[in-house]
Amino acid sequence: MRTHLGEFFRSLRSSLGGKPLPYVWVPEWHKSGHGLHAHFAVGRYIKRSLIDAAWGHGFVHIKLLADLPVGSGSLTEARRVAGYLSKYVAKTFTDLDARVLGLHRYDVAQGFKPEVLSLSGTTAGDVLAQASDLFSSAPVHQWSSTENEDWKGPPAVWAQWGR
Repeated sequence: MRTHLGEFFRSLRSSLGGKPLPYVWVPEWHKSGHGLHAHFAVGRYIKRSLIDAAWGHGFVHIKLLADLPVGSGSLTEARRVAGYLSKYVAKTFTDLDARVLGLHRYDVAQGFKPEVLSLSGTTAGDVLAQASDLFSSAPVHQWSSTENEDWKGPPAVWAQWGR
């Protein structure tokens, strides 16, 4: 899949004039458990015909991420897309035999690696409050290992902002 997607994005970038093209993609197993498909997002409108021509491996489905408030800017749009893709990043592969371990759960265009931002505090609540200040909102979902009696790893907290 990675090879096909690499070829796809190179072909798509070429059909758009060859300039850098920011994108992110996330793999997902089909519901049947056989075969993968990918969800991806780009930072601009691209005609479906160009996507179809660049892919060339079968079915292409395009989804408009709508329901944005009137006057939404690029930050709101990016948060909506991140919320959409995070559903697939958060899913786990249940068939470990079919999974190549050690690979990222998502990938981004070369040169567009997300910025790493480190926060520190004396408690998880302190760090979550700092992150909430940065995102100008509270998390919409969060989980703590303290909620799971069977948790065997080190203390862990997960939070998601946006939709």
